[in-house]
Amino acid sequence: MTVAVNTIVESLKQFLDGDQISTNETIRELHGQDESYHEACLPDIVVFPKTKEQVCNIMKLANTLVVPVVPFGRGSSLEGHVIPYKNGITIDFSLMDKILEIREEDLLVKVQPGVTRMQLNKELKKYGLFFSVDPGADASLGGMAATNASGTTAVRYGVMRDQVRDLEVVLADGRIINTGNLAAKSSSGYHLNGLFVGSEGTLGCFTELTLKVYGIPEFEIAARAVFPTVENAIAAVTSILQVGIPIARVELVDEESIRQVNHYSDMDYAEKPTLFIEFHGNEAGLIQDVAFTREIMEDNGCVEVQFETDNAARHKLWEARHNLAYAYTHGHPGKKQMVTDVCVAISDLADAVRFAREQLNSANLPGGILGHVGDGNFHALVMIDMKNVEEVKRADDFNESIVQFALDRNGTCTGEHGVGVGKQKYQAKEHGEAFHVMETIKIALDPKNILNPGKIVRMGE
Repeated sequence: MTVAVNTIVESLKQFLDGDQISTNETIRELHGQDESYHEACLPDIVVFPKTKEQVCNIMKLANTLVVPVVPFGRGSSLEGHVIPYKNGITIDFSLMDKILEIREEDLLVKVQPGVTRMQLNKELKKYGLFFSVDPGADASLGGMAATNASGTTAVRYGVMRDQVRDLEVVLADGRIINTGNLAAKSSSGYHLNGLFVGSEGTLGCFTELTLKVYGIPEFEIAARAVFPTVENAIAAVTSILQVGIPIARVELVDEESIRQVNHYSDMDYAEKPTLFIEFHGNEAGLIQDVAFTREIMEDNGCVEVQFETDNAARHKLWEARHNLAYAYTHGHPGKKQMVTDVCVAISDLADAVRFAREQLNSANLPGGILGHVGDGNFHALVMIDMKNVEEVKRADDFNESIVQFALDRNGTCTGEHGVGVGKQKYQAKEHGEAFHVMETIKIALDPKNILNPGKIVRMGE
């Protein structure tokens, strides 16, 4: 960055209060990293806007001075999306955290980007509604839209892109646009919602989001089903989906991961491949679905199944699954966690998971495999000593091998974590000529390459 930091700060003070601008090293350090293992890098300045007008002025200034800008939500991303490798300004949206409107009859909400999913669901509960996307972390909704977040409920309700009805976006030059409207469908113009969701702050900054919400289910049942092999578990899921049983969540956890769950959460689960399942619907219908599901699982070799209708028991079951990342960290002190993320067609999933376990064993790295098997997305949690160069290389090679496996089968290098810096190198291979179309879009909307430079596409680097 060629412009002096003091010059930028003085310019920012024309439309931001002093406490909305920070060059404090501790604040900068907090905004120079995320939850990933990627190397940290500090911004020069962190700003905390309160209005879209302030975001607009920040972008106009940055565009004039050609200063890099990185939008920041909660820092819970896993591929280095928010790490400002070109320094510059980080925009922290935590003060833009208002729920602006709940349109219960339309099943829509309008929120600012700093609102978190738990904050929203706490408010929606008063109306008998909930927001479906559950990535595990209490991420900001702006950040979730930026990465097209997903999670455990995607098999029933879809991913973040499916929930976005409209976005208010501040572009690189400070212009403000809306990408959609309140209508449930439209055949008018290009699908800008789909373009901006998942753009990771490289095309604009989100200042408002209009999102779909759902009625809280009348009845919920959770289950834990144990299988002798991963193949048996995935075959059971495939059969359940094929007959149309409306499962809301279905998660695979391998035996090594169940071992970590038992240690961390003080459980005594059988240490075998396990499915965590949840059903949403009316009580009479779910009783039939559960009975049918039990038959399907038994036909696929299920050796143990436990259903839970009690609210506390269901939460305990899912808490064990959601705490798995912390269980691995707790079980391997001093090591950093690499969380891989690929997605393949359901028919390729068993082979992909088996291949991943074989490669992880060959690399002699501690870790486990889990996944949202209802949509073909799975992760490996790998614990590595970042000070051990050879171990880091083995982890990188492992990640490379499972990504290559997915791409060879026309899958994707990232099912839900996003590209960031970790998956940038696979973009041209995965998308082919379409990747050059993405580069063209980036150049058109951000010709000076100030918005999160170096992420997804690289311009002049």
